[in-house]
Amino acid sequence: MIDENSHEEAHGSAIPALVRHCDVAVIGGSAAGLAAALQLGRQRRSVIVVDSGEPRNAPAAHMHSFLGRDGTDPAELLEAGRAEVRSYGGEVLAGEALAVTREEGRFVVQLATGDSVAARRVVIATGLVDDLPDVEGLAAHWGRDVIHCPFCHGYEVRDQRLVQLVTHPMGLHVVAMLRQLTDRLTVLVAAGVEVDDAELATMAAAGVDVRVAATATRVLADGEARLTGVELADGSRIDADAVLIGPRFRPRVEPCAGLGVARAPHPTGLGEVVEVDATGATSVAGVFAAGNVTDPSQQVLSAAAHGSRVGGAVAVSLAAEDMGLSARPSASVADWDHRYSGAPVWSGNPNGSLVAEVADLPTGRALDVGAGEGGDAIWLAEKDWEVTASDVSSRALETIRAEAERRGLAVTCLLADANAREPFPRGAFDLVTAAYASIPRTPDLRGVHNILDAVAPGGTLVVLSHDLEAMRHPEHQHRPFDPEAYLHLDDFAAALTAAPGWTIEVNDKRPRPAGSASASHHADDRVLRARRAG
Repeated sequence: MIDENSHEEAHGSAIPALVRHCDVAVIGGSAAGLAAALQLGRQRRSVIVVDSGEPRNAPAAHMHSFLGRDGTDPAELLEAGRAEVRSYGGEVLAGEALAVTREEGRFVVQLATGDSVAARRVVIATGLVDDLPDVEGLAAHWGRDVIHCPFCHGYEVRDQRLVQLVTHPMGLHVVAMLRQLTDRLTVLVAAGVEVDDAELATMAAAGVDVRVAATATRVLADGEARLTGVELADGSRIDADAVLIGPRFRPRVEPCAGLGVARAPHPTGLGEVVEVDATGATSVAGVFAAGNVTDPSQQVLSAAAHGSRVGGAVAVSLAAEDMGLSARPSASVADWDHRYSGAPVWSGNPNGSLVAEVADLPTGRALDVGAGEGGDAIWLAEKDWEVTASDVSSRALETIRAEAERRGLAVTCLLADANAREPFPRGAFDLVTAAYASIPRTPDLRGVHNILDAVAPGGTLVVLSHDLEAMRHPEHQHRPFDPEAYLHLDDFAAALTAAPGWTIEVNDKRPRPAGSASASHHADDRVLRARRAG
């Protein structure tokens, strides 16, 4: 668990590319990808979602036929979904996945930032690209008054003048549904499209205006950009309020091209999809796919349901693998063990804000949660505190143990996850510190309560964090970390306010102490100090 012991880079101010480690990398952060991530987070799996922000339904202002959310803005659903994923410690990174390779038993997702994510499993939830017919002006109205699905937006064009552009034989299969929605339907069958004369006769007999070899060349609009009609190749015009098309499509699988994931022609003949079995498994072991990338007919509700089912299947596969290895890994261990496996990450100096808060306290028993490489723990030991350094990474603790021995200091090292059941002795420490500790969120904020419970009566809690407002600034969002997936200082403040017997003595923002090499990208600290009643 990282905690920035001065959290400057140890070898200068340049920020190197990072490799994050997790159980599952989900490529695509729309309904299917987020639903898969949520399911996995609830199974205590570490998940990183890479979201390029290009959902298939991006042009649409509302989504429909989603029970309980009919008419919701799709962006609102995704915002809520991201919050739910983060509430279980799942990370959602805004960015682009360039390539996925298989290296040393893991999949490596290369990000556009130069960073990468190494994962045991991959879920492809990248969706489809709709290739619109080559009709001038069509794209400008796509997702508003140019639609493709009677179920998604057909009701909104009921009783309007609706023109359907049929550019392939499968286009006619929705005519009966369109006729139910409006009695002002015109079907334009483009030149060269083979259709069954008997089928056309049935439509005409039912009152549908069907025109064969009628190729649309331009969508017309008024001065307020509202669609008003369709112009044909012969120069004639058909008035319209809305247009329905049947676009061809292609799966967004470019990042996974090197893995050899099998694709199959869709039965409509309009494009390809990623081939999966009933669990969402692709032709490549360990790679799954969910949502529109496997089935273009899925609306948002069914895409989310499919993602949830696939996420469950991935969780089952990981659990079976771990059972065979007699392993029960903590979700964050691999990430931090990897991070602490090479050269020192941090400076080794104590955090200046911590020094300022505890310098005048009487010494006693101290617990450093998320001790990292031990800058704070070593300093506290030098100041005669009886120190326990806790971290999820055994490699971090090895570093602390070696440095303490080198300096002739007594530091107890405790391998513990702050989100575990009773990871720390209750009420055992006169000082508990958590400096920049990256503790994944849980809905019940278990990590917060475990840390508070470790403080002895009369003891002090000190929590330091970066200023989140600064971290949310676009210049900092290229880093492969999602701060919203981790506990915030305000979570501690809220819990302290609600708990009897606590007094918050300090809760402020201040400049990082002079000399911090990371001050250029972390200029301000948030500092919280509280005392428990004796």
